[in-house]
Amino acid sequence: MENYTQTSTDFILLGLFPPSRIGLLLFILIVLIFLMALFGNLSMILLIFLDNRLHTPMYFLLSQLSLIDLNYISTIVPKMAFNFVFGNKSISFIGCGFQSFFFLTLGGAEALLLTSMAYDRYVAICFPLHYPIRMSKKVCVLMITGSWIMGSINSCAHTVYALHIPYCRSRSINHFFCDVPAMLTLACMDTWVYEYTVFVSTTLFLVFPFIGIACSYGRVLLAICRMHSTEGRKRAYSTCSTHLTVVTLCYVPFAYTYLRPRSLRSPAEDKVLAVFYTILTPMLNPIIYSLRNKEVMGALRRMIQRICFLKM
Repeated sequence: MENYTQTSTDFILLGLFPPSRIGLLLFILIVLIFLMALFGNLSMILLIFLDNRLHTPMYFLLSQLSLIDLNYISTIVPKMAFNFVFGNKSISFIGCGFQSFFFLTLGGAEALLLTSMAYDRYVAICFPLHYPIRMSKKVCVLMITGSWIMGSINSCAHTVYALHIPYCRSRSINHFFCDVPAMLTLACMDTWVYEYTVFVSTTLFLVFPFIGIACSYGRVLLAICRMHSTEGRKRAYSTCSTHLTVVTLCYVPFAYTYLRPRSLRSPAEDKVLAVFYTILTPMLNPIIYSLRNKEVMGALRRMIQRICFLKM
């Protein structure tokens, strides 16, 4: 078998779209979803930045989620679209490393940020009098900074490992981006140690935070049931159900993909799940948070009225 060095040969991304009309339709659909995600997340960031009524910890965290989603989908889709349009499926070794690094960093940061958002709702509903202290601006900054730093450290460890192992099989990655587990199927060494670290990493970044979120929302539901105000109860239910929807869309496909052993995984199934958490979720998050949130919709109406007034 021909032996390849780590720096001499590009990887080949087999991609997502079959070379047919169905592939072209899927490509157009993905591009439309990408544009919707860009517009939705940029609009959410600008809306929260420009409207003073949204300058609260909850919306500050939400703006960071939109920022992560904006970068998340931009890490994957442009390269995939470029490869499809120009028929060039190659990606350089270093480019593959960068894509993997940013993907893992943003994924880890989003998982931890969603945990911070759950804690924010827990404090707001269960300890409303302590909220200004427990969720001060300093605490929010620490949460966001911690999410990015921990996501970067985890990503750096996985990426460095992937870039320093020998690849002696085909350079064709059966995926539409440089997912490290898909890359390791091409390695010419036993990677069981790394697979164990993936399990540990996924447990730390997904399973434990999900358990924490579930416990916090269990307390929140008890607090909501004790509320005397019907309007307050509806508002709390709406906020919590929105966040739980986003958490489910993000955590479940991710955990199902990375907690399974290699023997139970298939490239086709991994691609479908990856589409869900790399492309669909960044597009759905701003829609879920805007359409089910009266404050965001109110801010949007005020912004539209302000723009129309300026034009007149």
